[in-house]
Amino acid sequence: MEIPILEVKEVYKHFKEVKAVDGVSFSVKNGEFIALLGPNGAGKTTTVEMIEGIQKANQGEIHISGMHWGGNEKAIRRLIGLSLQETRFIDKLTTKETVELFASFYGLSSKRVIEVIDIVNLTEKKGSYVQNLSGGQRQKLALAIALLNNAPLLLLDEPTTGLDPTARREIWNILIDLKKNQKTSLILTTHYMEEAEYLCDKIIIMDKGKILAQGTLDELLSANNSKEIIEFSTFDTFPSNFFCDDGVFKLEWDDRTNCGKLIVKSIVDQLPIFLKRANEIGIKLNRLECRKLTLDDLFISMTGKHLAD
Repeated sequence: MEIPILEVKEVYKHFKEVKAVDGVSFSVKNGEFIALLGPNGAGKTTTVEMIEGIQKANQGEIHISGMHWGGNEKAIRRLIGLSLQETRFIDKLTTKETVELFASFYGLSSKRVIEVIDIVNLTEKKGSYVQNLSGGQRQKLALAIALLNNAPLLLLDEPTTGLDPTARREIWNILIDLKKNQKTSLILTTHYMEEAEYLCDKIIIMDKGKILAQGTLDELLSANNSKEIIEFSTFDTFPSNFFCDDGVFKLEWDDRTNCGKLIVKSIVDQLPIFLKRANEIGIKLNRLECRKLTLDDLFISMTGKHLAD
């Protein structure tokens, strides 16, 4: 049986009264892409920092390629490639000089420097000063450095935050190529739901230090496949005592935007009932949309927050 590249078993990390990570367990197979989703304070960063060896768990075990950090630090560091949300570079170095600097830490050749610059599509910018690179090009440079030692496990923290859609898609395509060609494994923290859906084989939803759900996108949605959505907005406020029958799982209303959401068992059954009751009590609708449950809906229903909160 193949050993997972990463195993996290019942890991806890507490800071005084704060339970940052509270009994987290998951594994990553070779070549598998995993997304960690959660609002700010969910425990994602602390979890990743323990995997990186920056933080030490109070309890539990973390194994990377079958090894734990105690006594195996040098070997494990060669198995991990890191890219942080924001990486500071020396402005007056060129792209190539920057990659060469980091390559020297690993004793890598100039050939590998050229290879990773090519992988992240920065060949035309290899002679440009870092200060003249765009935000997307800087993120590509950070990714190039993470790829230098050809690590089987990448840990990427918000790699496309602040990038325009074109630059974000370029990063996605680079990662997909890595998965196909090099069987790289990835743990990705992101605030973009579509990024997790597009890139990752498995999604882990965290909040308040715990894992609320994990699985493939289809598995997560299938577990809630009886739920559908009726979204609406009104010209006036919505009555707090609006009656819902057993076919409605949840009614959500936002006073700031005059927008609401009904999570229902069946749109076909519940929409006529909703429209009839709205008409009876004089609710004037200016927007109505019916759709299936999405990952974003599932995330909000579990955490009570949007991913970017």
